[in-house]
Amino acid sequence: MELIASTQMATYTRPKSSHFLPAISTTAASYRSHQPALTLNQNSNMPWRTNSYFRSGSAIPTVSALQRENLDFVRAKTMFYPSNRTALSARYMPEDWFKSNQSNYRESESSRNSAERLRRDTIRMIQDKDQMTRRTQDTTSKNIGERLNDISFWRSELNHEIDNMVTEISALTDVKRRLERALAETEGPLQVSQECLFHREKRMSIDLVHDDVEKDLIKEVEVIKSCQERMRRHLDRAIAQLASNRAAQHELERDLSDKVTAQRIDDRCHHLRNTSDGISYYRGIDRMDPSISLPDSWSKFTDDNILHSQSERAASHKLRDEIEILLSATSNEMWNQFNSLNVSFTNRISEMADAKNNLQTHLAKTLQEIYQTEMLIEALRKAIRDKENPLKVAQTRLEERSRRPNVELCRDNPHHRLVTEVREIEDNIHKLRERLMEAENTLQTLVKTKVALEHDLSIKANSLFLDQEKCMGMRKSFPSTPRLVGYT
Repeated sequence: MELIASTQMATYTRPKSSHFLPAISTTAASYRSHQPALTLNQNSNMPWRTNSYFRSGSAIPTVSALQRENLDFVRAKTMFYPSNRTALSARYMPEDWFKSNQSNYRESESSRNSAERLRRDTIRMIQDKDQMTRRTQDTTSKNIGERLNDISFWRSELNHEIDNMVTEISALTDVKRRLERALAETEGPLQVSQECLFHREKRMSIDLVHDDVEKDLIKEVEVIKSCQERMRRHLDRAIAQLASNRAAQHELERDLSDKVTAQRIDDRCHHLRNTSDGISYYRGIDRMDPSISLPDSWSKFTDDNILHSQSERAASHKLRDEIEILLSATSNEMWNQFNSLNVSFTNRISEMADAKNNLQTHLAKTLQEIYQTEMLIEALRKAIRDKENPLKVAQTRLEERSRRPNVELCRDNPHHRLVTEVREIEDNIHKLRERLMEAENTLQTLVKTKVALEHDLSIKANSLFLDQEKCMGMRKSFPSTPRLVGYT
């Protein structure tokens, strides 16, 4: 058998033709059925090749074949001599001629059948391969379309999360500005409290007392500093949280940018057709694998970015709530302490005013008493002066009567009365002088009291001026609640 051709599904053969005409036989014997036989030594998976590469022959010629070939060779050598061309030396018989024709017919028919079968199989294979190529291309386009849907889904998720993050960053930025303004507003009350403490250090003497006002002032300074410290801590946290939010937003935007680029590329690939411009061969591109992720890791990367952004947004929202609570709490604390200190100031000023009024009353009474004491001293001095002349008269009378002569110098009743009078007047003068001394001492005491009262009154006036004019005058400008929470 001679191999004609082979495909992946069939192998085509025909009876091997000789270099010479077939042996003489009957006509009926020439119409035998010749079915193509499959060669077992050919690989069914071998691609199609021409039959020139698959010529096969007899490996060991037979004896009859050698004799026939020698006979044909002798005929070929002697056929050209005219003397040999006789009727008896004809080269072939009619049967050989008919047999040769029939062999050619059969060979032609077999070749046509093999070619027709090859053509049908090839057309079917071409159709199958075209359908397979179209199905593969459609499947690839479908996969690219699904990939575009996945990218569109994650892109919408990223856009939604970016919008939420931008909103959260804006809200946190506003709260941070409010916190900064509230922190700046606390500087004024702190300075006022410290100046009040410094002013109250100017109190003098006994008024330099550690009273309720001073205790509340110290407490107010501590409260304001405590509020400032908490505000600064939350401000630092807000700054760090803003940095984390912006970092998460940057990751989302970078992922979104990559998604947009990938979607643009995949969309261009999805719309590529066999008739599109720009298609070309890229040898070996199928053996390259520049990918760095798998579908699971690809979706997990975006999902992790979104989850990270959501966690940062939750932390930012929680921080905003804490800042709101802090602003409200610090405002209430400072206002409560401010009101408590104002009440202490009011009470202290009232006590100071009462003390000052009492001092003024006592001073007025003391001045009145000093005046009366001075008048008493003048009266005593006048009384003593008034006693001088009667004493002089009595003593003069005794002195004159002591010059009576002789027996006339009698200790009579007038003498006794004059002596008694002198002694009474001297005793009265002595008592008046003692009372004068007491009055003068009393006057000195009253003067000292007056000086003390005036000094204490000046101290009270100074303290009252410091508390009422200096301190309370400054405390009229304490920030309002909206300013303490950072709205204005």
